[in-house]
Amino acid sequence: MDRWRTAARVLDAVRRAPGLTRVALADELRLSSATTTETVARLRTAGWIAEERAPVSGRGRPTTRLTPAADGPTVLALDLRHEDWRLGVAGLDGIPTVVATGRRVRACPEEVAEAVGARGALALAVSFPAPLSDGRVVRAGELDWTTLDPARLTGGAGLPVLQGNDATLAGLAEARSGAAAGAGTALSVLVEVGLGGTLLLDGRPQTGAHGAAGEFGHLPFGDPTVDCPCGARGCWGPEVDGYGLARRLGMPAPSDPRTFASTVLDRTDDAARAAAAGAAAALGRGIAGLVNAHDPDVVVLGGLAPRLRGPAFDDAYTAGLMAWRRSAPTPVRDAVLGSDAALHGAVALALDEVTSAEGLARAADPHASAVAHR
Repeated sequence: MDRWRTAARVLDAVRRAPGLTRVALADELRLSSATTTETVARLRTAGWIAEERAPVSGRGRPTTRLTPAADGPTVLALDLRHEDWRLGVAGLDGIPTVVATGRRVRACPEEVAEAVGARGALALAVSFPAPLSDGRVVRAGELDWTTLDPARLTGGAGLPVLQGNDATLAGLAEARSGAAAGAGTALSVLVEVGLGGTLLLDGRPQTGAHGAAGEFGHLPFGDPTVDCPCGARGCWGPEVDGYGLARRLGMPAPSDPRTFASTVLDRTDDAARAAAAGAAAALGRGIAGLVNAHDPDVVVLGGLAPRLRGPAFDDAYTAGLMAWRRSAPTPVRDAVLGSDAALHGAVALALDEVTSAEGLARAADPHASAVAHR
């Protein structure tokens, strides 16, 4: 297993810094020339990486640069959303290409399973727009995504199936290659239908004892007389999403709250502006509370949240901070991956699995160990 641990370290380095020279790789990982040569050759033969000659600068032995192979092994990422779903495929570079899409209908589980099929990937990661606890969807909203059986999804191929909450995966993606890249402690908040997020330490989401951490939208920051679909009262999420905007406008709950929220935020009339300002203030107050509690280096806002930023958000955020924080408030940044963040996060989750020492060993000898479903 030691050789696969070294190979996993090499792939991690190439994922973080494509184009790394062989010399720089050996220096960074403190590998001997022989170990570097043997490991790179094995990964090149397995199709993971490609080599190209690096430009020569001054004297010294020529070296090569290591990049993800263009036609190497792939993983699948399934992004389940409230209105639709998308299936992406990606290689070691982590950039997903969407290969199938569909609308949210009752037949979705069967349609999704057919789309996943047998695409020759090494793993599938699924992003759920719902809380997960101990690997199970515990509240799936209008559509019962729990009917997505992992074995059926993979066409009986037996590849690993990993699962994650959409807000957690969006935060993972922003920490790897987005607005929180390089931050030691980052707070990611996503507003879609409800509000979720994650606290990341050195780029790793803190998922809690049962994998259900980050349900910030169910903190009691809202109106204590308002019932939340989760079963609690006074949750923060219904204050800032499409449901909250509809309530502020005196309108019934929309069937498509995300599209409704976008429509309201596009409007310029006084009623829409007042509703948006109320949601923005609620978002700002809650973010301040999370900053006071977690002391992050940066806060990243995704989904609809960036559209709520403005004077109402700024005033509420500043007022909610403890006084000693206001002279140098934690910066709040817009997410850079937009609506693709959860898809990118699912890819990262799958790649972490297949490029681990265990994943590489399993791919080299798929019959050596039983496949674990997560």
